[in-house]
Amino acid sequence: MGSSSSFRAFGAILHRFSNVFSSKCLKSFGVQSVPAKSLAERLSPFLYLSVSAFFDFLGAQDAKKAKLYAVIGKEVVSAVKKGGPNPISNTALAAVLEKAKELDVPKEILDRNMKRASEKGQEAYIEKIYEVYGYGGVSMVVEVSTDKINRSVALVREVVKDYGGKMADPGSVMFKFRRARVVNVKVTDVDKDQLLAIALDSGAEDVIEPPMYEDDTEEDRSER
Repeated sequence: MGSSSSFRAFGAILHRFSNVFSSKCLKSFGVQSVPAKSLAERLSPFLYLSVSAFFDFLGAQDAKKAKLYAVIGKEVVSAVKKGGPNPISNTALAAVLEKAKELDVPKEILDRNMKRASEKGQEAYIEKIYEVYGYGGVSMVVEVSTDKINRSVALVREVVKDYGGKMADPGSVMFKFRRARVVNVKVTDVDKDQLLAIALDSGAEDVIEPPMYEDDTEEDRSER
């Protein structure tokens, strides 16, 4: 409804604009006059596609932000439940707040989840590990943070089943893995070989450059 009225308004503007120039004036420039209605009809599909693509882009960005805010919120609640609301004495909370600052998470999101963590009805988040055989028998470890164990088990089972995998017995997969820490370093104009040498000398196992995708925004690339 809104788009059709916009096109009608655009057509009216084109019609008024076309009346300013006489056909004689247009011909003097070697330009053949085109009826405003015809021009509007030709442009309408392109305008619709542009507007549609624009709102699709906004929707995708909003969904990405909502997902990020939910993850940060859960981490804030978990950290507060474990070590209290003071970031000076609670290093886990301090790390989450610093991470949120780097990702431009609004302060009201952090404040809301800090308050939420102090509410009586809010349960503590529990870290749970599930062992899974993926498609083709590939071993996987799924780690979740949840305040509803039964719900998380059901969701993990559903996703694993939908993608052709199955839940593994405890201990049948974990022995193949070991926990390792990932350190993200933002650098610009650095020699990759030199960076690799420094990392390996410091005990790192590998240096991986983050992948770049065609649909990445500048914000996505700056975060990597």
